[in-house]
Amino acid sequence: MSVAVKDAVSAPARQTHKAEPPARFTAPLMPLWLAYLTAAASGIALDAGFPDKGWWPFTLIGVAMVLVGLVGRGWGNAFLLGVVAGASFWGVHIFWLTLYLGPVPWIGLTGFEAVYFGLGSILIALVYRRADRVWPSRWGRLGLVPVIVAGLWILREGINAIAPYGGFSWGRVAMSQSESPYAGLVAWVGMSGLSFVLVWLVAFLIQLGREAGLRTSSRLLGAGIAIAATLAVPAWPAPTSGTSRIAGVQGNSNAGLFAVHAPGDILSDHVSASLALAGQKLDLVVWPENASDIDPARYPIAAQTLDAVSQRLGGVPLVVGTIQQRDGKVYNTSLLWQNGQVTDYYDKRHPVPFAEWMPNRDFFHALAPDLVDLVTRDYEFGTTDLTYDINGLIAGVSICFDITDDAVMRQMAGQGAQVILAQTNNADFGRTDENLQQLAIARLRAIESGRSVVNISTVGTSEIIAPDGSTIAGIPAYQAGTMVADVPLATVQTPATILGFQIEWLLSGFGIIGLLTALVFGWRTRAERELDRAARAAGHEKTRR
Repeated sequence: MSVAVKDAVSAPARQTHKAEPPARFTAPLMPLWLAYLTAAASGIALDAGFPDKGWWPFTLIGVAMVLVGLVGRGWGNAFLLGVVAGASFWGVHIFWLTLYLGPVPWIGLTGFEAVYFGLGSILIALVYRRADRVWPSRWGRLGLVPVIVAGLWILREGINAIAPYGGFSWGRVAMSQSESPYAGLVAWVGMSGLSFVLVWLVAFLIQLGREAGLRTSSRLLGAGIAIAATLAVPAWPAPTSGTSRIAGVQGNSNAGLFAVHAPGDILSDHVSASLALAGQKLDLVVWPENASDIDPARYPIAAQTLDAVSQRLGGVPLVVGTIQQRDGKVYNTSLLWQNGQVTDYYDKRHPVPFAEWMPNRDFFHALAPDLVDLVTRDYEFGTTDLTYDINGLIAGVSICFDITDDAVMRQMAGQGAQVILAQTNNADFGRTDENLQQLAIARLRAIESGRSVVNISTVGTSEIIAPDGSTIAGIPAYQAGTMVADVPLATVQTPATILGFQIEWLLSGFGIIGLLTALVFGWRTRAERELDRAARAAGHEKTRR
């Protein structure tokens, strides 16, 4: 034992009492080997809360496993623990990437996301290491530490959603809760706010347990149940006025990236499925992304086909996905077809990097030329407005990955959308979890925006979702068919769409300010650091025994 530690141990009772918080609160809660096993298991638990399993409490358990492992860790182990947890989660969560693209893109994206997870874990571990010194009172630690930890968690999720290359806004904690009692919160605080509340709840219960000790575990359980119950608030009332009779058409088309078919086959599939709607009085018919595999603005045969379908269905407007070329640029586009012509169009705002466009093509081509060559064209980022005026109906439009973009969804509501048309092509992912994960996001968007969502896919699962998240109508996956409903139309915005990114920045700001406070005021003297090391060693020894 060093001189500094001997002096600290033989100091007066007043000094020993002062050193008690570091001994109690900076020691790890489990041995390092167990922390790594827990981190590996946490990713599996996190994923289990998402479709297709949809066991939403498991995501909260996974968050708890991550946080418990980070208590008392230095930055190096915190990073590695985060990488292990992140690799475990993303490796399971996006395994659908391997269906057609093989293991390389899956390994690359999983590894990149795991590094993000590790960097975020460093920040949380730093707060845990210094919390006892910066906030020495019990109420300070209970009141502030969980808020800061949750703020840093959604800071990582928020940055991950926008950078690099437009980000990957998938797999956020909130996105596991589409069927949970907490789904209604998303209309009040948005996706980031829902993630914050859930991570805060977990962090608070962990901190409460650390403060109270195991002897009061039964009371803690009761307190946890009571707190968790109060957070299951009702959804925004989502006032509506009137309805619009909307049909969705799922062609069950072989529309995957590597599918072999003749030009016009996908268009023919959706024409055939649409014929079942003949004789019905409709206000709008929606086809999915890429439903017309030949552009009706360039090829008369496609234009004549759409016009024939519209007339067969009583002159109803059609919203159809296609690929367009304009001024030498390629766009993933949704067309509004009325009266024999294109009257409006929307270009996808958020093309998927490494699938719809290749960033730094020369660099990545040197690493994986065969895979990069599969992305033969780069789609442009759309700049059109996000709504159609269809005979007085204001319909918001999103294409596939757009549904994950918070900014797109909020702007759509701000532009007066009464209903959201979410067109997608999931054929590349077969019967994997991807289809259901995307449907869960669409369900949360309906609740968040207080607007009905017509989620229509080439292969499914397609559903018309009410503003409260309930299913109005649907088409089973991998069946050609239609769905028709009198869709409620929204009249006002929800708190989440009005406040927009202000909620995310505010909550992330709590984490940033708390982290900076811990870094500035959490330094220990050399003697205190020696005492901390001895305390953590004693904690490890006690845990091993």
